Amino acid sequence: MAIMVGMIVFIVAFLWWERDSLRDNYDSHISFSDVIYFTMISATTTGYGDIVPVTDRARLFDALVVTPIRVFFLLLLAGTAYTFIIKQTWNRWLMKLIQKNLRDHILIAGFGISNDKALEELLKRGTPAKRIVVIDGNRDALDRASECGVAVLHGDASRDETLLAAHVDRASALLVSTGRDDSNILVVLTARKLSATVKISVTIRETDNEDIAKQAGADTVINPVSFSGLLLASSLQGPYRAEYLNDLATSEGQVMLRERIVGEVEAGRSPQQICTGQVVRLIRDGRAHAVGDPTFQSLRAGDRILEIIDSA
Repeated sequence: MAIMVGMIVFIVAFLWWERDSLRDNYDSHISFSDVIYFTMISATTTGYGDIVPVTDRARLFDALVVTPIRVFFLLLLAGTAYTFIIKQTWNRWLMKLIQKNLRDHILIAGFGISNDKALEELLKRGTPAKRIVVIDGNRDALDRASECGVAVLHGDASRDETLLAAHVDRASALLVSTGRDDSNILVVLTARKLSATVKISVTIRETDNEDIAKQAGADTVINPVSFSGLLLASSLQGPYRAEYLNDLATSEGQVMLRERIVGEVEAGRSPQQICTGQVVRLIRDGRAHAVGDPTFQSLRAGDRILEIIDSA
């Protein structure tokens, strides 16, 4: 609007200065209102012929300045119509189509720094963008997420209708990081009420709230503040420990930490006898067993193991 107003003021000023170059076929007198009228008509259309430029200078100004401005106005108005009407209508229709076909997808509730990095990592690990839905109440955050090609949903993830619209009952996982512990726990409660099977991971900043989040139904609770403190303390014992831990967590590192289920062919073997990676944890019946634990020496089908593998 500022650009348009500025251009109109420029045309009015020039034509008023050169008003003797115009001819009014109605009363042969060019007033200031005639200049404004001629400016608006020639800037938006080709004119009606009641007021015309009669000198070479006025005609060249109309051809080389007013006509390009007229084209610019048309493009600007068309672009605005596309942004506010066509694009929004298209996005709503596309979102309804995506929602209808959502199966085994990943929901991201909140799109701040944590979930921004989570989305980036998911895409780097090969998760298709069409399998990811970002939920947030901030339009700017959703615009940033949509640039990655994922589906977005404007709304409050702690409300039933929002999670139902995102088909949380058919989702494979829900990542919750809204920026507040109380909001995160409320999202977890709502999601667990609507789906008993979706895997829920949540960030909790206060240690006292970790148990509450687990009681609310979270499968994994991550405390970024506590973890950052552990990394800082660990760095005092060596400069490369934090770097190696970061290597394990990201897909771009030389090594990766992978969690998987033990297959039938691996049952009865020890972790040292399988060649897929270096096993560092065995999870059986919800309990974690370290390397020195006797249970660690014999695998069963259905056990979960954490192993360090070469990312290449």
